[in-house]
Amino acid sequence: MNVRFVHTNLIAHDWKRLADFYERVFGCQRIPPERDLRGQWLEDATGVPGAEIRGVHLRLPGYGDEGPTLEVFQYKPEENRRGIAVNSPGFAHIAFAVDDVEKIRDAVITAGGGTVGAVVSLTITGAGDITFAYVSDPEGNIIELQRWS
Repeated sequence: MNVRFVHTNLIAHDWKRLADFYERVFGCQRIPPERDLRGQWLEDATGVPGAEIRGVHLRLPGYGDEGPTLEVFQYKPEENRRGIAVNSPGFAHIAFAVDDVEKIRDAVITAGGGTVGAVVSLTITGAGDITFAYVSDPEGNIIELQRWS
């Protein structure tokens, strides 16, 4: 059996703004074409009556031209989410390995994101030394910034 990770989907309130954030802060690269999807096939696949999707795939940094993407989509109609928290069941965050956690944390804030907690450094026995922080993108999705040494 051949299995390969392909993408993670992130549903946005404003897909253009969120895609721009990931391009500017993390160096993700836009992969054409932009998506503008609708039709009975989409309604059947998603189970969402009247579904329309707009968005784009962003190549994640560090894996070359064939690496996985972050799929940033915006739906119509949009369903409200109860909230996002580090400890909620389900997918909680995405993580980026960075050279300087504090510098990227500052870049996240400058680009409209926020902080979730403090920058922390510790030794994890058997794994090494890590400095990391949880931040959020402009729509509140959690991102882990980490540097191992």
